[in-house]
Amino acid sequence: MSAAIAPDAATPEPVLQTIGLSAGYGPVPVLHDLHLRVDPGTVVALLGPNGAGKTTLLLALSGVLPVMSGEVKISGTPTKAPLFRRARRGMGFVSEDRSIFRSMTTAENLRVGSVSVDDAMDLFPELKTRLKVTAGLLSGGEQQMLTLARALSRKPAVLLVDELSLGLAPLIVHRLLERISVSAHELGTGVLLVEQHVRKALAYADHAYVLSRGRVVMDGSGAEMSGRIDQIEEAYLSGMVLKHADQEAAPVAAGDDGPEA
Repeated sequence: MSAAIAPDAATPEPVLQTIGLSAGYGPVPVLHDLHLRVDPGTVVALLGPNGAGKTTLLLALSGVLPVMSGEVKISGTPTKAPLFRRARRGMGFVSEDRSIFRSMTTAENLRVGSVSVDDAMDLFPELKTRLKVTAGLLSGGEQQMLTLARALSRKPAVLLVDELSLGLAPLIVHRLLERISVSAHELGTGVLLVEQHVRKALAYADHAYVLSRGRVVMDGSGAEMSGRIDQIEEAYLSGMVLKHADQEAAPVAAGDDGPEA
């Protein structure tokens, strides 16, 4: 007897979603009518030149910055809660400033974050010999491993990561991005990753969005976006505004600049 054919699995509910999101500083919007989603177990890269609004978006998603209009949804539920309440609902946030207690040891940093040292060492065995070392004396790469180990050990539903690779050697960046990808796929965590190194980000991304002047101007699977890598990189260098696949890139008109983000 042949096996019954299972019905198609329902489209998973995104762990993070924005609907028509606009946000900025004071009365000045930096982000305009943004629609994006992060599904469980996927790594979503957020790309764009300086001033595109990437960090502003993470601040709005985390609850640090209030939205002007639109919605942020966590696992399908709209929220306007501050960061600490979003954290209780499963949101993690790795900021670019390496949020560690520099005067504490590596082990103490993990414990104060209510994280199992064993779980953290499973993620980054490189830190085993550094547990008694004051975090301020760790290398930049080790500090990012510690920050990421603390975030991932909590098994968040969604993790926001801002500029993980700043100032780090390529091999360390590869190690960090690989760990994020494996953890996302194994734990079901949805990851939104802001990264300036486009090629490295797309090598691990399941999906990617490109921001320009606070708007999503391109999105697609990691493979699709890798096929447009030259155009994306040209936009980083030239300041051109990217359009969707059936349009040409256009130069930024004078006066289009918004606040840096």
